[in-house]
Amino acid sequence: MTHAWHDHPKLERRFHPEAADDLQVLVHDGGPRLSDRSPELVWVTVTGCDSNDVFSGRVLNQPTQLTTVEQGTNIKFIAPSGKHLLMVTDKYIQERPNWIIHPCNQCGLDELFDAPSDLIRVVFPDLPEGGSMGMFSSFCGVCGGVQVVQDKDLEIKDQPPIQKSTKKWWQFWK
Repeated sequence: MTHAWHDHPKLERRFHPEAADDLQVLVHDGGPRLSDRSPELVWVTVTGCDSNDVFSGRVLNQPTQLTTVEQGTNIKFIAPSGKHLLMVTDKYIQERPNWIIHPCNQCGLDELFDAPSDLIRVVFPDLPEGGSMGMFSSFCGVCGGVQVVQDKDLEIKDQPPIQKSTKKWWQFWK
């Protein structure tokens, strides 16, 4: 039986050669601001795809140190820029259309591990109730680089594009 996701361009050449619906997805307990656990690659059997290119699947193997994902868990995932497919939450999917996520300055990932509202709550705990952030930075969940997250309603004029850094985070003198 052939499923629609087999021909999806974002999943092209990602399936296991001996298991037509199985591929690897980067799963996590949250990004570096919300979790001290590292993300892990696991095998997932794809079970569906919606019209917004959000895929669903079931985790086939047990992650070694994660607490929120285990073998048999049903997850959702997307195909961001970068090497790996990425697990996402319903909250992230709901909030994502309202934000511009500038690619990581080191690896180029253009998605977050956490919903923007969760990051704002943790990074800005003193933000008054009902307050909002038009723009903030976050650490990349893959490499630790920096991502800038911008409210789509925020208009910034005459700003140069954010460029990928050629120096390491600790190199101030280059």
